[in-house]
Amino acid sequence: MHRIIKFFLAGLAISVAAASPSLADREPNADERAKIEQMLRSEGFASWEEIELDDDGPRWEVDDARAPDGRRYDVKIDPRSMRTVRRERDH
Repeated sequence: MHRIIKFFLAGLAISVAAASPSLADREPNADERAKIEQMLRSEGFASWEEIELDDDGPRWEVDDARAPDGRRYDVKIDPRSMRTVRRERDH
């Protein structure tokens, strides 16, 4: 009998885990986007690709931000302070 209960509980746990929504990255709303873009321009970036909030951080991730010298960077921004926490050159 205990074995049946264990299998039932294990199956229930798997079902609940599978049904739970996963934390997905999201795009900024209009106000957030304006603040992020203003910050990027103030740091000299002229253009960029995708902007999304990485829920693992949480941090804003900006892909392919183009610096004045033409180099591209992936930029991570702290959402509270709106400061760059990492800038990695994109090859």
